[in-house]
Amino acid sequence: MPLSGEAIRMMNYVDDVSTTLRRILALVPTLTTEERLRVSEYMGKATPNVETVVAALEKQ
Repeated sequence: MPLSGEAIRMMNYVDDVSTTLRRILALVPTLTTEERLRVSEYMGKATPNVETVVAALEKQ
């Protein structure tokens, strides 16, 4: 069954998020320990997060 345009668009968004995360990972070594902690806390509080989106997608 072919994918709808909306599903393809959403998959492109996932690719964009993955690209952003790769950029973040590339910069992690340049951060101090304190900066890493701050960014980690900031990301942990971000909403929605990956788990929220995956749960919505898996919901029947």
